[in-house]
Amino acid sequence: MPPTLASLVHHSALKLTVRAGEDRLDVPVRWAHVSELADPVPYMEGGELLLITALKLDAEDPEAMRRYVRRLVGAGVVGLGFAVGVNYEEIPKALVDAAQEEGLPLLEVPRRTPFLAISKAVSAAIAADQYRAVTAGFAAQRELTKQALTSGPEGLLTALAGQVDGWAALYDASGAVVAAAPEWAGRRAARLTADVQRLRERPAPASSVVGGPDHEDRVELHSLGTGRRPRAALAVGTAAAPGTAERYAVHSAIALLTLTTERSRSLHAAEQRIGTAVLRMLLAGEPDHARAVAGDLYGALLDAPFRVIVAESASGAAARAHPDAHARVPVAAVKPGPGASVALAVAGTGGDPLGGLAETVESAAARSGEAVLVVPEGERLVVLAADGGAAVAACATYAAALEAARAVPEQAGADEYELVVGLSAPAGPIAAAAAYKQAEQALSVARRRGRVLVEHEQLAAGSVLPLLADDAVKAFADGLLRALHEHDATGRGDLVASLRAWLSRHGQWDAAAADLGVHRHTLRYRMRRVEEILGRSLDDPDVRMELWLALKATSTD
Repeated sequence: MPPTLASLVHHSALKLTVRAGEDRLDVPVRWAHVSELADPVPYMEGGELLLITALKLDAEDPEAMRRYVRRLVGAGVVGLGFAVGVNYEEIPKALVDAAQEEGLPLLEVPRRTPFLAISKAVSAAIAADQYRAVTAGFAAQRELTKQALTSGPEGLLTALAGQVDGWAALYDASGAVVAAAPEWAGRRAARLTADVQRLRERPAPASSVVGGPDHEDRVELHSLGTGRRPRAALAVGTAAAPGTAERYAVHSAIALLTLTTERSRSLHAAEQRIGTAVLRMLLAGEPDHARAVAGDLYGALLDAPFRVIVAESASGAAARAHPDAHARVPVAAVKPGPGASVALAVAGTGGDPLGGLAETVESAAARSGEAVLVVPEGERLVVLAADGGAAVAACATYAAALEAARAVPEQAGADEYELVVGLSAPAGPIAAAAAYKQAEQALSVARRRGRVLVEHEQLAAGSVLPLLADDAVKAFADGLLRALHEHDATGRGDLVASLRAWLSRHGQWDAAAADLGVHRHTLRYRMRRVEEILGRSLDDPDVRMELWLALKATSTD
């Protein structure tokens, strides 16, 4: 405890007497300051015990004393010490009355007690309090370190909650709560997910203070990790601002959890290298070797049907679609809205939706206790995840959130939510290469359709017509039909419309002629002209197919 006016009054060597403000002696004293200025307020910071002899004060003027005391109270002075036997034999009544009116504690300092003794007493008490805080901080650090080594993050959080007389929670990279102490704190911590995501948008290390609803508590949020993007976050809830000892405990917890996070990052990198080797073996058709390398780390993933996810960032997609174009660097700025709790992960990863997807599926898998294999490949990300598991569901939710954010034209950065994802059908280790091909095909369709995610199972259920929107297909169609359009432009017949009607009626002359309102012999003549102009036979089913697709492709403009 820092020194208070009460502790100074009870100091046997000082012999101080209370003359006013007896009910406010429990106020902490930050320092003892001597000033004979008529107006010392400009030199006050608040929390001081001001010591005076009234050398330059008209201490017997009631109005002057009221103004003097009122200014001291307004400046945050916590007490006034008046030395008697120097300029006044006793404290003037005007000053006593003014102090009582304003509620300012007034202490009588006997002549034999020098101001220096009071200053030393205050200084010694402050130093002793700081020493106790430092000692308590070191003790807390030892206890937190012990718990971190023996019980992991959960034990550390329990010890920290006890040290600060509050609660503590740990969040993963996606902003989900992974541990909390006491147990009831998990519900409170879950309400701060959006605040944690906003914290991740700031360069590490970062911290912020959040007030609870109806001021139920005071919560400090701290990012964890030494990299460009925070790997986790710590929340500490207390009834009031932490003191020095509690602050030592919080800083120790941050350091220990950061070390744990960085160690986990190294292990994660090693696991990722193993995952890369497993994936290559599966794609090379060596499932037995892959299973041997996977061991306990990924073995459970290969024992049940899994799905292959292939994701590509904006720059990768642009490079494949337009090889001569410069790749764009996406800068996401997700605003709160439907699905924002997931989509905010993009902003927290520096505008990198591919990195956000990796963190999302890994966090979901970790929370559900399922294995997931994540392999970055430049501008691509390959994921093997259990069919029907949390990782696949998290991927779909993440993609839906990006789709929704990208669909809002007025949202800043909405056009930069460029991520395309292909999802294979369920497969086993033997069919991993085929599943990878399915995911790539779905990815290609997603890119063409302007979608974030497409499942391979959706391709057969849909129509082939949207695929005709590809620029290369349209160019082929325009070239194939150009001669017919040029013929029709001269007014010598309507060959394009006639060809469309004839093909739509499967070569039935009477039905097609009726649709056109012409005689069937006229239609036969026009079809012969189509064959002559194109140099192709309409008896060839491949030619008919190409012409029909060309007509459908040009009709989508």
